[in-house]
Amino acid sequence: MALYGQLLLDGDGVARDERAALGWFTRAAAQHHLMALNMVGRCYDLGWGTPVDKGRAAECYRIAAGRGLDWAMYNYATLLALGDGVAEDKAAALGLFEQVAGGEGLAAPKAANYVGSFAEDGWAGPVDMAKAAHWYARAAAGGDFRGCFNHARLLGAGGRVDEALPWLEQAAKLGNPRFVRQVADWLARSDVPRFATDGLAALRRGQC
Repeated sequence: MALYGQLLLDGDGVARDERAALGWFTRAAAQHHLMALNMVGRCYDLGWGTPVDKGRAAECYRIAAGRGLDWAMYNYATLLALGDGVAEDKAAALGLFEQVAGGEGLAAPKAANYVGSFAEDGWAGPVDMAKAAHWYARAAAGGDFRGCFNHARLLGAGGRVDEALPWLEQAAKLGNPRFVRQVADWLARSDVPRFATDGLAALRRGQC
């Protein structure tokens, strides 16, 4: 049921039908399938087959997260960090992100990038640039495109532009077009030497 719901959601081999996908996810979740419960949350979070309901999404994520599903922990942490559908709790969000980032699942690199952002911006404690650099590097190595950019950004700020350029290229390879445009705008305005020239060239190579 969960797999068929995903096929319906993606339009993979069948006509795309978000409402039907939500129905199958709901049936599977009723039988304690944690990823299906997470996907019910995603449907309510993003309005797939139903009106957006952030509170209901948060509740689905919370239950699945409490049973150890890394993606649900990541999704619930995102809502906690933003106060979206649930009371804002950045400390709790960071705890969940750190737990996921320390694991082996596919959510780990994305969570690692968030841990880096928390450390850089001081969202749940003092600013710690060494910690930020560590987690951005882990996120980049794990294949998170935002992590690739953030890792490159800090390398460039530290004068290590040659080391940064391959990560900018990788960010372009892995990122979506909107993200790549945002990075290009940032590079064009950057005060880091060579980012507006060599950095943009690396970004273009990644799009080829």
